[in-house]
Amino acid sequence: MAIDVTKITETISWQEITEGCKIEAAGNSRLFNTGDWRVNTPVFIEEKCEQCLLCAPVCPDSSIPVDNYQRGDFDFMHCKGCGICAKVCPFGAIAMKMGER
Repeated sequence: MAIDVTKITETISWQEITEGCKIEAAGNSRLFNTGDWRVNTPVFIEEKCEQCLLCAPVCPDSSIPVDNYQRGDFDFMHCKGCGICAKVCPFGAIAMKMGER
């Protein structure tokens, strides 16, 4: 999605820009495909998963889809491979491996 800078400069003055151009709105990580940054890749081991869903809310990039109270495989377009999900999983259903998927 391209951003039309002319529309931004017409509607926002420099006084309205946040300090350091921080983005303060919630839920904006879906707009940025950051999966290329990944060094480590999470692997979802479905047979070990008990669907406790502890992993989904701790993911800083909303990379763990949940539908009907069931988690799916990772959204690798957004996952940066931080490993937080693997650390909180009490069932060992997420393993981290070096490199790409």
